[in-house]
Amino acid sequence: MTNGYLDIGPRVFLAIADRRIVRAECTAELGWQVETVLDGPSPVVLAADPRHSDVVYAGTQGNGLYRSADRGRSWAYLGLSGQIVKSLAVSPHDPGVIYAGVKPAAVYKTTDGGRHWAELKEFQRVPNRWWWFSPAEPPFRAYVNAIAVSPNEPDVVLAGIELGAVVRSEDGGRTWSRHRHGALRDCHSLAFHRCDGQWVYEAGGTGGGAAVSRDGGRTWEQPKSGLAQKYGVVCAADPARPEVWYVALAPGPGKAYGEKAEAYLYRASAGADWQPIGWQPHPMGQMPRALVTRPDAPGQLFVGTTYGDVWHTADYGDSWQRLPFDLGGGLSLLVL
Repeated sequence: MTNGYLDIGPRVFLAIADRRIVRAECTAELGWQVETVLDGPSPVVLAADPRHSDVVYAGTQGNGLYRSADRGRSWAYLGLSGQIVKSLAVSPHDPGVIYAGVKPAAVYKTTDGGRHWAELKEFQRVPNRWWWFSPAEPPFRAYVNAIAVSPNEPDVVLAGIELGAVVRSEDGGRTWSRHRHGALRDCHSLAFHRCDGQWVYEAGGTGGGAAVSRDGGRTWEQPKSGLAQKYGVVCAADPARPEVWYVALAPGPGKAYGEKAEAYLYRASAGADWQPIGWQPHPMGQMPRALVTRPDAPGQLFVGTTYGDVWHTADYGDSWQRLPFDLGGGLSLLVL
């Protein structure tokens, strides 16, 4: 490391802290520079274009959607005025196709990069959605907390509800299934593997805390062996080995989101029991709120914590280093 410059591949980090977007960039000349790049519209979620690393999106708490074409340096309003955008997914097949999950629970879609949006009306007819609700924040109405597009099948989309269901579409959102058996109904995090669309991962607050599908989200199981906690917060998978994935858990919501966190980070590998990993003994005092893997870096994992620290491992979690900057918060994290 020279002048704070770490040889970790990516050089730009974006995070949400206190309803603003903070950007950290490292250069060999100046080291790490941290600045606020979007303040005012109350961002709550970030998403990157998987095909164009300069393009990122931010969903906000009632102020619609914003887009950056320069890795977060500047932002432009993109629409969905008045919507509380809780989740975003950019299609890995077509960057013009974007899905936005909102509160109250609904899904919007654009096919032209955000110039025009349409609500996917059939989502309102998902069986048993009448009992969906959210205990997290008033008004206690359910919302789409996670949304993901298959890397192999452009029209296969999954949406996770807090609290209610994980539902699946095979036609780009025109129709939706009922809740997928075995998935966690209180969905906090949902992701396809980057390359193998048969593998899907979920972290949630009901059941076993973590769930996995090996058939593209049709059926699910909850591998519990080795997990002592049942409240999953976020998950991610290694880009080269779909059987290797990570989940952050807590004993319950109070220990996940309260001032005195009790955090646990685990790694699953090839059917073995979950293995505890982390930079300090469990329980850790900072809750991981974001787990990020890089498509070109097997074995690497970046962890953004509640208080803005970012930790990095290059060996599947066996050893760790804290990156030399503070983002001020870690509600959502992108590594570009």
